[in-house]
Order: sequence, then C-alpha cells, then structure tokens
Amino acid sequence: YKNSCSEPDDHGLGRSRGGFSTKAHVAVDGAGRPLSVVLTGGQAGDNPQLLAVLDAISVPTGARPRSRPDALLADKAYSHPSTRRALRARGIRAVIPQRSDQIQLRRNRGRAGGRPPNFDSEMYKRRNVVERCFNRLKQWRGIATRYDKTARNYRGGILLAAITLFWLRQDQLSDTP
Repeated sequence: YKNSCSEPDDHGLGRSRGGFSTKAHVAVDGAGRPLSVVLTGGQAGDNPQLLAVLDAISVPTGARPRSRPDALLADKAYSHPSTRRALRARGIRAVIPQRSDQIQLRRNRGRAGGRPPNFDSEMYKRRNVVERCFNRLKQWRGIATRYDKTARNYRGGILLAAITLFWLRQDQLSDTP
C-alpha cells in the first residue's frame, strides 16, 4: 500500500498472533515526526517494507523535495545483508545492530566471513524516538484499535493524528476557540 488512492484487496488486514490486525510501517525524523506511513497486514514482516517506506518520504524544502535520509536507525529486524546493500546503493548510512545468528555465521566462515558492518552505538541510542512516536500515535483510540473498515481511512486517521500531535505546535492551536 503506497501513497496512492488505491485500496489494497485485504484492506491492510492480516492474521498475526493477536488475531486480525494491521501493521503500520512509519519513517520518523530525528524529532519524532512521522514522514511516511505504509500499511500492511499484521503478519507482514518489517524488513520487506523498508524500501516502500523510504520511497514514500517526501519532505518539502525550498526547491526539490528531500526523499533520502542521511542515516537510518533501525532495530535488528532490519539487519539483513540485502537491506544493507540497498541502503548503501541509495547512499544512506545504516545504523542497525547485527543479529546474533549473523555474527555467528560470519565467525564460522573465518576470514571469508568479511568485516562486521559499521555500527554507531551512540547514534543508535536515539532510536527510542521511533518508539515514542508510536506510543503517542496509539494514544488515539481509533489508531490503537482500528475501527476503520478500509485501509485508506485508517491511514488517514494515522496521518491526521501525526499532523495534530507532531506537525502542529501547541502555540499555533491556542488561538482556536
């Protein structure tokens, strides 16, 4: 499901451990403001949606909108060699810890295993901004429980919450009756 107006056949619903659910894949800037939202069924993995989420980013600047972040801070779910290659090809610095099975595989291969990928642990400490963004979004009851039947309406609710919570400042809202 991209930024287009087309509705997916499954309406972004899928079975996961908790039952019928929807997963929102969100790109967040350093201040915790959502930049793009992609919806999938609850059973969908995070890593396959990464490039779709990155492609949906469009931040207006003076001239051409900015669509490529300087760095990507992500958890171990995104730690896959293909993901690192794709980010490198786009010129995006990956700050993703390695999974323990990948570390062990590289060690088992010895010298042929190659060097471990760079990892900036100080920069990774700022990844909590993403979790805080999700926590604030889920304070909206309609987002936490998904009452909407269509993915288009649910995504609209997430965008409305993002605009209200993150993009509009409280001092701008104080003049309204």
